[in-house]
Order: sequence, then structure tokens, then C-alpha cells
Amino acid sequence: MRIGELGRVVGVTTRAIRHYHHLGLLAEPERLGNGYRSYGLRHAVELARIRRLTELGLGLAEVRDVLADDAGRDLVEVLGELDADLARQEAAIHERRERLRGLLSDAERGRLPAEGPLSPELSEFLGELGDELSGSPMAAKDREVLALIDTAAPPEERERLMAVLLPTLSGPGALDAARDVYARLDALADAPADDPRVDEAARALAACVPPELPTGEALADGATLLDTFLADFSPAQAEAVRRALRIAAEGGAP
Repeated sequence: MRIGELGRVVGVTTRAIRHYHHLGLLAEPERLGNGYRSYGLRHAVELARIRRLTELGLGLAEVRDVLADDAGRDLVEVLGELDADLARQEAAIHERRERLRGLLSDAERGRLPAEGPLSPELSEFLGELGDELSGSPMAAKDREVLALIDTAAPPEERERLMAVLLPTLSGPGALDAARDVYARLDALADAPADDPRVDEAARALAACVPPELPTGEALADGATLLDTFLADFSPAQAEAVRRALRIAAEGGAP
């Protein structure tokens, strides 16, 4: 058989066959006098085996290991690992579908956040806020930053952050306090850093900062993330946030 005929018999492209030759998975046949390869039944059997293994999900390096073990012991081990990996993928897909169903349900009720799909933890936090603060530009910036953290932070850090933030909404007057803070910060949108209202805004914000948040780390020299976060604020707003973090880091001391 020529290479094209072998490929049609086994259902594999000639390009794949040449690649298997290059990797050493399939032995190259002898060439005829005209230079063409001549394939026999043994090549078709081996190529069919390679196809079956790759269709199970084995990588070509794993296929090579399996083919090198005539006793088949490696095949059992590799198949067991593949089965465990597929089980993990199946569980992950199930979890993603559950999350998608929740997002579809939120969308049908008009509750899908403008920031797009978020983790269940952040969705719960923003759901607690509801539309209470939807008119505040500063609240909108906070939501954007939380969405960024939600995407970039490791799952355990995201869960820890939400565990700290969620209780801040459950206390009496918590939403009123948040509304007051955002109103004060919004009022500083065009103000300079030495505006006399900065100190009052900083103290109001510090009173809302959970003590578990790493405010001390945020104030460290070269705090690039904090600088990037504050770069979008007015000078007065940025100064109010810095003072609030300093007050919170000092335990609320003036």
C-alpha cells in the first residue's frame, strides 16, 4: 500500500502518518525502487492502534510509552490516569454549568451585573448591595476593582476577601454608612488634595474598612497596585483613600 491508501484504510491523514514517522511512533517501511514507501498489514495494525489510543485522549508522548511496553502494564496505568483526569474535567464542567444556570436565572430576572459573569461570592456581595448605590461614580469604580480582583485573585484569596466584605453589609446602618462615604468621595471629584473635606471623608471611609483587610501592606512603599487604583481618582479622592487606609492600619487612631 502507498501512504494515501494506508491513510484511507485506517482513517488517518497522510500528514499525521508522516508526523508519527517523525516521532518514531510508526516504523517507516522500506522504499520501492521508485522511492515510494510500501506499507503492509503490520503498519496498518500499528497505525490503527495509535489512532485508538489518541482517540481515548492520550498524548503522543503517552502513546509512545504504551507502544514501548509489550506487556501492556503502562497502558493500564496511563488509562487510569486518563480516567481520573476525565473525572476532574467532568466535575469542572458540572460546576461551570451550575454557575451558568445561576447566571441565566439572574439574567432572566434582570439581575446580571453590568461587569459580566462573576464568582458566586462576588455576585452575592453585589446582590446584597442591590441598586442602592447604582448612582455613585465611586461605587461604580469599586465594583470594577472588585471584578478585577474576582478574575485575577486565586480562588482561596477571593473567598477570603468576600468572607471579610460580606459581614460589612449585615450590620445596622451599614448601607447608610456606605451611601454616606460614597457621597463624600463623589463630592471630591474635582477637588485638590488639600480640600478640607478630605479629612472627614477619610474618617468616614476608615470606619467602614473591615479590620481584617491588609491595609498595612497596601501602604507599603512601592505599592504599585494601590497607586494604579488611585491614579483614576481626583487628587482629593486619592488623598482621602490613603488617609483612610492609614487610619485603619493604625487601629482607627486619629
